[in-house]
Amino acid sequence: MVSNGACVDDFGDAGFDRRLALLFAGRVDDEFLKFGRSWRERRPGYFNLMTNSKILDAVECLIGSEIFANPVYNTRPKVPGVAAGAVPWHQDKSYWPGANSNPVITVWIPLVDATMDNGCLHVWPRTHRTPVLSYHTESLSGTGYTELDERHLQRYRKRTEPLPLPVSRGSAILFNDRCIHSSTPNLTDRVRWSVDLRYQPVDQDPMTSHGVGFLARSRKHPRAVASLEDWLQYRPEHMEG
Repeated sequence: MVSNGACVDDFGDAGFDRRLALLFAGRVDDEFLKFGRSWRERRPGYFNLMTNSKILDAVECLIGSEIFANPVYNTRPKVPGVAAGAVPWHQDKSYWPGANSNPVITVWIPLVDATMDNGCLHVWPRTHRTPVLSYHTESLSGTGYTELDERHLQRYRKRTEPLPLPVSRGSAILFNDRCIHSSTPNLTDRVRWSVDLRYQPVDQDPMTSHGVGFLARSRKHPRAVASLEDWLQYRPEHMEG
């Protein structure tokens, strides 16, 4: 319930997947976007997740043991009825087209079950080697999402069908920044929460215009791997002495 822009009821007992949906019930997209479409903070929990050994093991299988945690990581709420929740077909590379940063591997983790109804990820199979395609800024959601130009989508629709990826909470979906993907609207009354983390080889562009990443794993230089304190102080590596 909202009165004069302030919450009368904070729905503190509603539960993780319900509370934000209740807080934004009856509000317009612009009110949601005042808080941004995603959140990225320097909190210990983020660092602990980004340095989780199981995640790094999976990433190492794809890009090797010298792993840099990209500065672009997000927590995303897909709130029912909010246009910003549906993400159009795109390649992540479109957000850093000038960076020498391929491959950047996304590790997408749902914090609740991701289903067809609440807007799971969809991917176009075998597009992970696709060149960077032309795109534009979509105008529906007000978020500034990039969207592939329609002629590319028409071509792929003639070839194959996109693949939905419903997964249970705590699972992980890994894909690179050329893979064409999207997510559909949330048609339920609950929030579909997710986290997306990104990693790349250490010899790629650290993309400092997006923030400060950190050395997450190195078999060659293990003493240089950043600690929590390094990350909180915006140091990309641990400097001894």
